Amino acid sequence: MKKSNSQEILVVGGGIGGLSAALALALRGMRVRVLEKASEFGEIGYGLQMGPNAYHVMRLLGIAEQVEAQSVHPRELILMDALTDREITRIATGTAFQARYKFPYIVVHRRDVHGALLEACRSREEIVLMTSKALERFTDHGDRVTLTCEDGSEYEARALICADGLHSRARELVLGDGPPRIAGHVVYRGVVPIDEVKDRRFFDSMVIWCGPGLHFVQYRLRGGTVMNYVATFVSERFGRGLPDFGGPEELVAAFDQTSPAVRGMLGHVGKDKNWILYDRDPVPNWTRGNVTLLGDAAHPTLQYLAQGACMAIEDAVVLAAKLEQAGADVNAALLAYQSERYLRTARVQITSRIFGEIMHARGGARDLRNHLMAQRTPDTTWEIDWLYRSIQV
Repeated sequence: MKKSNSQEILVVGGGIGGLSAALALALRGMRVRVLEKASEFGEIGYGLQMGPNAYHVMRLLGIAEQVEAQSVHPRELILMDALTDREITRIATGTAFQARYKFPYIVVHRRDVHGALLEACRSREEIVLMTSKALERFTDHGDRVTLTCEDGSEYEARALICADGLHSRARELVLGDGPPRIAGHVVYRGVVPIDEVKDRRFFDSMVIWCGPGLHFVQYRLRGGTVMNYVATFVSERFGRGLPDFGGPEELVAAFDQTSPAVRGMLGHVGKDKNWILYDRDPVPNWTRGNVTLLGDAAHPTLQYLAQGACMAIEDAVVLAAKLEQAGADVNAALLAYQSERYLRTARVQITSRIFGEIMHARGGARDLRNHLMAQRTPDTTWEIDWLYRSIQV
């Protein structure tokens, strides 16, 4: 049976991007229906680093205060050498940093951000949330879009926003450009109570230990009550085209060259699950008629700028503004949104790859990195100044 509403907007995907889009649209008076393929709304993952640009758009969505209650404000972002356990450089994120960017840098659990968005969406009468609704296909009729789910249910609306993630079914239908690129980088994560942490040197900072083809991240979450650990390595098995790459034995072998302090922290990451990293090359178009993509569906990125979720939330507030401004001309709104977001998200995608190469540098490249970064001051932010300055909405 078809659910028809010519004034409604459909959002596919109930993750951070999809819920941000729904909330941003509702705050501008638009009615939204969110279709999530899972049987319940939830998030899988651990910590998020949220720069000032992300904090700004969370404030626009009205969730910053709730997120703030569960977040931690690192005093500094510190880069360490994983082989020697010596500091390479740091960025101070205190008074001068916040004066420059207007908003703080925080770290927070992914579920806390998603939970704040979900609570806000549930409080809005403009938003209908539905689960077990996987996208099968859609038809753009010019003045409306009809969407069919795998269970046979159909929905009709004036626009379709697809925020269905990295392995997006919607992108396949809109662009048909194949699966995302496997980077060959493998991630293991873990969260432990603070009283189980032995190395207490960096409790108030976000720290990255960089090594040849690897890095290790540490920062607190959940209001400072737990420590988040992330171990990433470039799989040599993947590089040689071997199957079953990225297992725990390869993880341990990759970190065998690191300092005793780093190897000790490796025990805090779970070995039963890993995440394989993917991204895509930037594309100038992710819109077809009255259908568009958002977040990872449009511009998936590697983790090295910590901006995947941040870009999705930015997408949401820009898209909502364009739809309000364009009125009945949905395609014009979607093209304006895409045009405004394309180069910024493309820069994130490409710069994330570059930062990953810098963090994982080997041999002479590693020595040069350490030498050049040692000349920075804690107040130097030119590398990310373009990113942390808030977008105009």
